[in-house]
Amino acid sequence: MNAETPKAEELNLPQAVLLLATNDKDGEPIVPQTVLRAAVAGATLAELDLIGAVELQGKHGRTTGTVPSTDFQHQLQLIRDKSRPHTPKRWVSMLESRAELHRIYEGMASLGVVAHVGERHLGLFRTTRYPEKDHAPEAALLQKIQAALGGPPSESGAPAAGASDAAATDAGAPAAGTPAPAKPDAGAADARTTALIALLQAAGLLGKLVPAADKIRASELAKNYWPSRAVEDELRMIRLAEEEEPGI
Repeated sequence: MNAETPKAEELNLPQAVLLLATNDKDGEPIVPQTVLRAAVAGATLAELDLIGAVELQGKHGRTTGTVPSTDFQHQLQLIRDKSRPHTPKRWVSMLESRAELHRIYEGMASLGVVAHVGERHLGLFRTTRYPEKDHAPEAALLQKIQAALGGPPSESGAPAAGASDAAATDAGAPAAGTPAPAKPDAGAADARTTALIALLQAAGLLGKLVPAADKIRASELAKNYWPSRAVEDELRMIRLAEEEEPGI
């Protein structure tokens, strides 16, 4: 890693999720776009939560009044300006954006973490891929996850053989009146790493990246952390909608 490449702890959560969800060699996502967008939207909520800008108040995600410096000012302003409160699941749905994925990819490309590769079709650029340029940030993230949950990561962060693309099974919300923890906790692991684990589990990515990870512990983290629970809820609704669509 050169002096200009960020360390794992310097990547924000949306960057970390997107980096881990992208195949190192071909630069393509290892999950469907619907899953990727929901996971990154949830990671944005988690990032704003970790820096103290938003929090879960009852059943709704709200701003705290704190205005820290963040790469996600647009999303924070959107949450702040809405006249009606929304559930975390609704915020995930509202924050999903293909343009935001592109913005985050381009930010990592400017840092030297991934490369911007445009492919031409009939002389015009049709697709853009982001293969890995510096493996050190991803390797450090996987090492942190492995230390928190146990189990060796799959080679180069690639999907495990036979792993499903489906998101993790919904674990349900806490009982009424039970406050959700504002920040995840996994013992010695830092809050950012445990938030990342919860988000990856919610999106069905954790088993692909660290096949031998403690799935029970990961499921507990995903269930108990409100942004990852919102991702699970959004993906469950997407799957239900897809199942109800008439065959073509």
